[in-house]
Amino acid sequence: MIRLNKFLSQAGVASRREADRWIMEGRVKVNGSIIKVLGHKICDQSDDVEVDGKHIKKTTQHVYLMLNKPKGVIVTLKDPQNRPTVKSLIGPVRQRVFPVGRLDLNSEGLLLLMDDGKLAYRLMHPRYQIDKEYQVRVKGQPEEASLKRLREGIYLDGRRTAPARVVMLTTGAKKCLLNIGIHEGRKREIRRMIEAIGHTPIALKRVRFAGLTLGGLKPGQWRHLTSVEVLKLKKQVNLD
Repeated sequence: MIRLNKFLSQAGVASRREADRWIMEGRVKVNGSIIKVLGHKICDQSDDVEVDGKHIKKTTQHVYLMLNKPKGVIVTLKDPQNRPTVKSLIGPVRQRVFPVGRLDLNSEGLLLLMDDGKLAYRLMHPRYQIDKEYQVRVKGQPEEASLKRLREGIYLDGRRTAPARVVMLTTGAKKCLLNIGIHEGRKREIRRMIEAIGHTPIALKRVRFAGLTLGGLKPGQWRHLTSVEVLKLKKQVNLD
């Protein structure tokens, strides 16, 4: 059994609050009878639900999104401080999706959101060594010996990081641009790695995740993953 408002929310036709309003307005029928009781429960497998005469079916398809997260946006669905969240950027998506991993407030770039808990869990689990690639603008220019430390693994919180792929994209006395690839997911790992070799990260952008790239997505824009892209993600974590 499931609450009627939750059923309508999961079907992607309304938020729970909006569904409650529809119920109170007498717009919702269950098995031909108008329901005006909030909290009313139904069997989502057998009961027939209508809104304004239209039959509603609960979706069984998962939703997979790619977002180009801008700086200054929180990777969460709600924020007690009322700061902008990724949820505000994907407002038209009615299904409840959640972010796969994190990008901190001042970082930007590729972020996946989905309602497929099993796939999301595996994409974040260290066992599957999902590749992540970042472009990092750094204050100053690290010496080759420092870059070698990153490539071989560096100690953070008493544990050595896995070897990283590090390429110097641009050089300069005041700042440079690095491309860094990792398959771990420690909190603020890239920023802390740069700080550990004595430099300050100025800007960080995730440009690749599990083989996916942003393509032409501009900051704040999002799109649905294609079926081929979803299949590739699943194959990487043995869900094919």
